[in-house]
Amino acid sequence: MNWLSKIARRALPPRPWLSATDLLRDAAYRRLWTSILISSFGGQVTMLALPLTAAILLQATPTQMGLLTAMEIVPFVLFSLPTGVWLDRVKKLPVYVVGELTIGVAVASVPLAWWAGWLTIQWLYVCGLVIGTVYTVAGSAAQIVLTQVVARDRLVEAHAKNALASSGAEVAGPGLAGALIKIVGAPLALLADAVMVTVSAAILRGIPIHEQPWRPRGAGSPMAQFWADLKAGVRFVARHRLLVSLALVVGGWQACHNAAIVVQILFATRTLGLSEQAVGLSYTAMGLGTIMASVYGNRISQRLGPGPSLVLGIAICGAGWVLLSLAPENAWGVAAFACTLMMFSTGAVLIFINFLALRQAVTPAPLLGRMTSTMRWLILIPAGPGALLGGWLGEHSGLRTSLAVAGCGALLLALAASRLDVIRNLKHLPQPEHENDWLGAEALVGPRPVVT
Repeated sequence: MNWLSKIARRALPPRPWLSATDLLRDAAYRRLWTSILISSFGGQVTMLALPLTAAILLQATPTQMGLLTAMEIVPFVLFSLPTGVWLDRVKKLPVYVVGELTIGVAVASVPLAWWAGWLTIQWLYVCGLVIGTVYTVAGSAAQIVLTQVVARDRLVEAHAKNALASSGAEVAGPGLAGALIKIVGAPLALLADAVMVTVSAAILRGIPIHEQPWRPRGAGSPMAQFWADLKAGVRFVARHRLLVSLALVVGGWQACHNAAIVVQILFATRTLGLSEQAVGLSYTAMGLGTIMASVYGNRISQRLGPGPSLVLGIAICGAGWVLLSLAPENAWGVAAFACTLMMFSTGAVLIFINFLALRQAVTPAPLLGRMTSTMRWLILIPAGPGALLGGWLGEHSGLRTSLAVAGCGALLLALAASRLDVIRNLKHLPQPEHENDWLGAEALVGPRPVVT
């Protein structure tokens, strides 16, 4: 066994402070959790270094920053639906591993292009497109892998622990990333992410997962079967009232989120005058928010219910963006920036630990790939226009306007969502649908091992 496998096997070994039923006592989940932790540290570097490279080194305009964000979203719109059909027919863990390695290659290309004198905003657009494609395919696979490792009735707990793994990176990562960017520059700092996602992929390989992919066994042509499978996944989501409501609500939040995020770095560096290192230190507050929501998110969900907890998360995010839009250009403004980041991460964790658990809880196993991809497609369709709108408003009406529109939009969305019975009355995770009720029109999809 190589040293990477030993690290994964020994990471967070069972200790007295872990309860007898804690998920981290399970070796397979512990390896998955460790991989998420390491990958998250690398992601913190890219989260800062990529936009800072565009904003400072390439002097990108707000519109160009919006396009850079939109390029990561385009693959979700183009590839999500066919990806879901494919994922339901293959093993998901290898897809997840290859995705991590592909991100490493993409981010490593930026410092290489900078060293060779080729780096342009168009190069960053291509990198964003590649990263977005990986998130579309491998990100969906990663969500399904979790359901193969963890029982469905513990999905909220698992998502909360995954967020806790990310929170450790969010606390220490931005400060370290900011210091690294200060020392070697934003482009070279991306090499750290390339190394970390490679380590993450090595840990993921070999996690014991026993799955039996599903394949069509009808008599039609492969293309006909493909379209029948795709339509079955879309039909499942479209006819499920809870999934439609979640897609509308979280999709609206994505539009607000992307309108705000495209101008956050510009607001910090140009309006508040923060250096790269100061921006990194401010992002430490995001980790604190994630820790709080990760530790207490499962308890909040159990007390309020998954639906109301999700609405609460949207409201917290909106309030944070409104706060930043009003921040003065002094030390109090810097504090408001850090507070906004903490409120965003707190709200985002509350949104997604409940959103992911709810949609996975109601879906039969043979439809998980198509449901995941369809839902990701639906919620991210508004993200691209949101990013472009935020960039356009930032360039023509000011950065504060973009933040104010995003914040007020999120608060109005939370109010509207709180009035939906299907969300307001959701106090417990629902039971999965009976697969036979949904697979009858799916060209006789049934269990059949994939020949490899």
